[in-house]
Amino acid sequence: MATIKDVARLAGVGVGTASRVISGNGSVAPATAERVRQVIAELNFRPSQTARSLGTGRSRLIGVYIPFLRGSFYMQILRTIDPALRAQGLHMVVAFGEGRADERVEAHDGMRFLLDRDCDGLVVLSNAIQAADIQAMGPAARQVVVLNRQLARIKAQCFSADHLQGGVQAARALLQHRHRDIAIVSGPATSPDNVARLAGFMGELALHGRDTSGILTLPGDFSNQAGWDAAAALLQLKRLPTAVFCANDDMAIGLLAHFQERGVSVPREVSVLGYDDSPSAAFAAPRLTSVNIPSREVTLAGLNWLLNRCYDMALPVAREFEITVSWRASVAAPPPRRRR
Repeated sequence: MATIKDVARLAGVGVGTASRVISGNGSVAPATAERVRQVIAELNFRPSQTARSLGTGRSRLIGVYIPFLRGSFYMQILRTIDPALRAQGLHMVVAFGEGRADERVEAHDGMRFLLDRDCDGLVVLSNAIQAADIQAMGPAARQVVVLNRQLARIKAQCFSADHLQGGVQAARALLQHRHRDIAIVSGPATSPDNVARLAGFMGELALHGRDTSGILTLPGDFSNQAGWDAAAALLQLKRLPTAVFCANDDMAIGLLAHFQERGVSVPREVSVLGYDDSPSAAFAAPRLTSVNIPSREVTLAGLNWLLNRCYDMALPVAREFEITVSWRASVAAPPPRRRR
């Protein structure tokens, strides 16, 4: 395998000159630079990432920390980040936790792992991480963006949709169809965005005269299994609610699957509303009505901010994100009689 020393020797230049041509930094006579590039082509020379980093001070790697490698929400974010980085000649390195330790400890360890790999900047998704954890990173803290969280002490580095408003939109969608007997399948109580969407949902129902103290709330963890289990619990009741709001689409799809297996007709017997509007929502049976959280736009805004900070780019950075409802087939008016 050819080395930079081979390139320099065959081009008749010093290693430093060859390095400047490869990195694009520093002044080299045009004729000399062309000679070096010709040798590079002849040798099919590919400089190592380490060598590039030594020459430029940048690895052109962006680290991404996510809590776990499951669920449509995080996968969609990774699928957004990777092509956006490649379009800029950059690459993604991913670290994740799997619940084997305290979530905050896992996030801290994941960020440290990425920094130890010389990532130029970090994209962080974590319900447990605090502003103090970011600030404790020293100078590297300036090259960190946090997605799907709002941390007051580092507000400029945080990008998130307004999940309180998302909950409001969910409540309005069901109220619009005259639902009053509503159940909720909640995400984890430790998830700030889940807490916000439920607060918005309950607040909007209360504004319309609904006594929210009697609303059945079933705990979940954002997984398909949680939705499946919630459906089983609902079917143990004397009668179904007329509508179920699930705090994410994965749980809603699990709920729909169990209802279908048990012969419950959605939305004729019970309406189901999801949240996130993940790609799978359009392929559920029936097709899932869901609150659309523009996660792609949020992700790109945060990523652009980070690339501007790390590489002096001038990419557009949005701060406001519209939340809407994607109407499909799983929500309708309440049935005249409820299942017993």
